[in-house]
Amino acid sequence: MSETEIRLDKGDVAPSFTLSNQDGDEVSLADYQGKKVILYFYPAASTPGCTTQACDFRDNVNSLASAGYQVLGLSKDDLPALQKFKSKQAINFPLLSDPEREVHVAYGAYGLKSLYGKLIQGTRRSTFVIDEDGVIQLALYNVKATGHVAMLRKKLGIDTAA
Repeated sequence: MSETEIRLDKGDVAPSFTLSNQDGDEVSLADYQGKKVILYFYPAASTPGCTTQACDFRDNVNSLASAGYQVLGLSKDDLPALQKFKSKQAINFPLLSDPEREVHVAYGAYGLKSLYGKLIQGTRRSTFVIDEDGVIQLALYNVKATGHVAMLRKKLGIDTAA
């Protein structure tokens, strides 16, 4: 990570954004004012790790909603790729498109990362929990796709039996 890259932390105001969802509808963080949001960044729709992670959120979205959380997935994919991914995997939450990676950069979810021992520029698999007032309560960088939701539930104190 270079000095110019952003890294958000608990207590920071979440950067605002307006992006298109898989259907081309505009979605803004401001739309969720008064609600808790889990915003997660993933590298690419329909790849094995991203599919694992999205399906994990899909399978837990109702219990996360019961605990007051709305899930939003965000990638650089274009709308047709997001539509296909959502349909094929029966994703039950919005997938947002950030092709210019402006929101990725604002959240520190894009930059140098290690991939198979090489440093490359790319999306850092990252998750942010944002409270009702738009303040970050949890900022997790370089998370693992497998077991991510279980780890998140534990950190948030959400009963896994819910």
